[in-house]
Amino acid sequence: MPATETELDTRTDLAPAPWWRQAVVYQIYPRSFADADGDGLGDIPGITSRVDYLAELGVDAVWLSPFYPSELADGGYDVADYRNVDPRLGTLEDFDRMLAALHARGIRVVVDIVPNHTSDQHAWFQEALAAGRGSAARERYIFREGSGPEGAEPPTDWVSIFGGSAWERVADGQWYLHNFAREQPDLNWDHPEVREDFVKTLRFWSDRGVDGFRIDVAHMLTKDLTEPLPSKDELALIPRDGNHPLIDRDDVHDIYAQWRAVFNSYDPPRTAVAEAWVDPSRIHLYARPESLGQAFNFDLLEADFDAQSFRRIITDNLALVAASGSSSTWVLSNHDVVRHATRYGLRTPTAESTVPTRHGGQWLLDGGPEEGLDRARGLRRATAATMFLLGLPGSTYLYQGEELGLHEVADIDPAQRQDPTFFRTEGAEIGRDGCRVPLPWHGDGPGLGFGAAQPHLPQPAWFANLAVTLQEDDPRSTLALYRRALHLRRRLETAEELEWIETGRDDVLRFARPNGWQVITNFGSDPYPLDASLGGEVVLATSGGPVADVPGESTVWIAPQGMSD
Repeated sequence: MPATETELDTRTDLAPAPWWRQAVVYQIYPRSFADADGDGLGDIPGITSRVDYLAELGVDAVWLSPFYPSELADGGYDVADYRNVDPRLGTLEDFDRMLAALHARGIRVVVDIVPNHTSDQHAWFQEALAAGRGSAARERYIFREGSGPEGAEPPTDWVSIFGGSAWERVADGQWYLHNFAREQPDLNWDHPEVREDFVKTLRFWSDRGVDGFRIDVAHMLTKDLTEPLPSKDELALIPRDGNHPLIDRDDVHDIYAQWRAVFNSYDPPRTAVAEAWVDPSRIHLYARPESLGQAFNFDLLEADFDAQSFRRIITDNLALVAASGSSSTWVLSNHDVVRHATRYGLRTPTAESTVPTRHGGQWLLDGGPEEGLDRARGLRRATAATMFLLGLPGSTYLYQGEELGLHEVADIDPAQRQDPTFFRTEGAEIGRDGCRVPLPWHGDGPGLGFGAAQPHLPQPAWFANLAVTLQEDDPRSTLALYRRALHLRRRLETAEELEWIETGRDDVLRFARPNGWQVITNFGSDPYPLDASLGGEVVLATSGGPVADVPGESTVWIAPQGMSD
């Protein structure tokens, strides 16, 4: 049920406690959240206009994907100016007003920092192009001579994460490295100016009052490009043990130690969370207090809806964070992956039809996007999994629109797609546009309440049925479930521990927190009976209504007597 004004008022105290350890953080993809000026593109004033919605939802913080000046070669992750706002999204003054409005409702703000690469429109890269071979300006990036006759071939056969060569040739014949899109040249983190400039950026936003930072591809900044460079096949055989030439090098933590000193110079200290796709045995290095302090746990994001997989991943990750002194971050959806309501609703993949997660992947099954997709089952599983995560110790990250039960949008015309993955793989991977479609706020109108104009990515007709205005007064809606869960969670929060309770079934997980709060999730299809000696009462059930048992593919929360509302 919606929070009362008294409950909301208790969140205006931004005390210097480590709020991030068990926070619920809501990711906003600004260009698709709310459009205040009616140009079809979400903006900063649009976010400000929805602060009451975020407060009523009950989140502790928002994480903003990039809102900086950008040519949108990669959805804003090609940054042309790290210390400004894209004029299409607003101004620095608009940002300050948004920050103040969120803080007034007790909502912290985390911003995205993209340090591995800049936009090719960044002043540094434009200077490098103009300066030519051997110039100081080119030393801020990774330029190399080509191979083959007259250097006409790339320096190596490395492949970009988005497909195609990882090298691009410039007019004077040199090549530059880009591990992502060609409009995203990699920075040279051995260069002192690069390190100094990012410290300026961190201080710029911290001085404005930003509470923390999400670090994009935190594991790829430092590189060893000593000649001769290995081939892609040789590169694949090199262990990722801290000495790999390109990925998860131990020396990247020298950078983060400097950043940590910056963060700790503020009161309260600024937080940081690493996006680091590394071996699980090394993720704790990014989460140490002397490094970034927290790191995303992506294991559940890539797992099937399976009880034993969830239990193993949770147990392993709680052990890892105990070693680092941090807290875990649980996440099921974000701007880079197929929404989990859709992943969980697809038929079991076969060799010919896989269901990957990162960068969208080729999840269009034989016969089209609806073939093999059970929407109701996917949403049922998704809400059960999310409520399970919200009961765990640590922080939980939610992605905009999941509280509405949104599925992935598969049916987007190629002419309207924006993700470079789609174009660089010639459509072999459909990319991430499907999870970035603008939100439906109303059930009708040209942008379903997103804005006055048609949005930059097309909304399907079925989005109208999931609009905020249609759900906010419906106690059975997905939005109502999320609101109730987030407000209950704050009341039931306790020490960062759990105890597994054996259920006698491989498909049912049950755990208790130190204050007696219990969570039970049935990953199977047969109901799981609730015993008569629960020591509490069911305060939330994803299946809805009073329950005598836990139905298949559902979660219940049990609060000790006196702790429920």
